[in-house]
Amino acid sequence: MNQLTYWHWDCMSSIFHRISVRKFEDRPVEKEKILDILRAGMQAPSACNQQPWEFYVVTDREKIRALSKASPYAGCAAGAAAVIVPVYRTEGLIAPEFAQIDLSIAQENMWLRTDELGLGGVWLAVAPEKERMDNVRRILNLPASVEAFSLFPIGCPAESRPQQDRFDTERIHWVE
Repeated sequence: MNQLTYWHWDCMSSIFHRISVRKFEDRPVEKEKILDILRAGMQAPSACNQQPWEFYVVTDREKIRALSKASPYAGCAAGAAAVIVPVYRTEGLIAPEFAQIDLSIAQENMWLRTDELGLGGVWLAVAPEKERMDNVRRILNLPASVEAFSLFPIGCPAESRPQQDRFDTERIHWVE
């Protein structure tokens, strides 16, 4: 059975392994792996099952360079093999006020799957910053019916480090 179609993965491993990768090797990512990452994103739950997401997969080097300038924090995208741009529909949604939350869940699923596939990525916020959203709209010529949510540069990682342990019992409050 093809490894990419067999969905027996240990998400806890990726939760405690995933890091923000901002440096990538100069190698392409197979289309099968990108589709697998998108499948993980689309498995996310959403408010009223509205599934507001659509995804633009950018592999064009010129467009990637332009996207790397869409936000003051997106420079690392320039070296990525691909940039996945999750967008959310603004029309026909049952609960439009939850669209960005829905996209956050999808984005996290994608990031965990990226790590499981041995790839790296970094979640670069676009929404809710209007200027960044407009920059992405202009670069990708997005239709008026969608809004850019984030940039997700992916590729073969050219950096490695252990994940920071963020567990802090001081932030846990028991109400019994």
